[in-house]
Amino acid sequence: MDGTGVAGAFCGVLLRQLEYLVALARERHFARAAAACHVSQPSLSAAIRKLERELDVPLVRRGRRFAGLTPEGERVLLWAHRILADTDSLRQDLSRMRDGLSGTLRMGAIPTALTAASLLTTPFCERNPHVRVLLTSLSSREIARRLTEFEIDMAMTYMDDEEDLGDVRASPLYEERYLLLTPSDGELAGRRVARWAEVAALPLCLLAPEMRNRRILDANFRQAGAVAVPAIETDTVSALFAHVATHRWSSVIAHAWLHMFGVPEGMRVVRLERPAKEPRVGLIVAGTGPESVMARAVLDIARDLDLREVFDRLTREHLA
Repeated sequence: MDGTGVAGAFCGVLLRQLEYLVALARERHFARAAAACHVSQPSLSAAIRKLERELDVPLVRRGRRFAGLTPEGERVLLWAHRILADTDSLRQDLSRMRDGLSGTLRMGAIPTALTAASLLTTPFCERNPHVRVLLTSLSSREIARRLTEFEIDMAMTYMDDEEDLGDVRASPLYEERYLLLTPSDGELAGRRVARWAEVAALPLCLLAPEMRNRRILDANFRQAGAVAVPAIETDTVSALFAHVATHRWSSVIAHAWLHMFGVPEGMRVVRLERPAKEPRVGLIVAGTGPESVMARAVLDIARDLDLREVFDRLTREHLA
């Protein structure tokens, strides 16, 4: 084997070792990590021990079972995430030059932005027919973690969130505007604009308090000197619409949700008075390392779309 072959073999072995370490840190169990990597447990354990010898540091705390990573192991894990992400980006870039973009786009989205994701993923798939999309509903905290560890390529989330998103690059998509969704015969159904304090007095179905959207709404109610005590709380937008469609409850919805759910029969939407600040939803990618080729392709599509106008036009149509 010539020098190039030896170097290539070494790099291949190193990448596998790093993949095994990442899997072990994620699964926190040798057998599950081996199964995730499609190798036997002895093979995975031997590869990690070999990596420890090559780096001359202990990486794993071992007892009768996996007990976590050493401080050196945690540092190597950070590098492993970065090296594997860079390697994947390199392969994607070369693949695109040769055959067009291929592989898997790993995209996260907060639950309240999932309704808008198809406006990006559909044209993305049309332009890149050899690419698969893995779209996952995640909290803003989980998005920050997965971006840091290069487990996703990009995400749709609130950009001016009070929770720290970490070191990211952001591209705004739209501002979230709020509407009252209420029965057609409800006391506020004939209003041109409803007030937050009035809405707080209605029988309500809202998202659960642990969700960022709900915390935004609660802040808007507080600014109006009111507190909303909903009869129904849920952690999915679809369940919220299912309850509201019974005509027993009203809700405060983001205008982007109309794209997926529209207005249920027997209900109508009423514009809510504008709060002092409307949260922005956008695309974010990791701020360190080379940009994912997949993420760049989605950002190119987002620049060609005006989601603000799409959702504002949809809102005008339903209000009319």
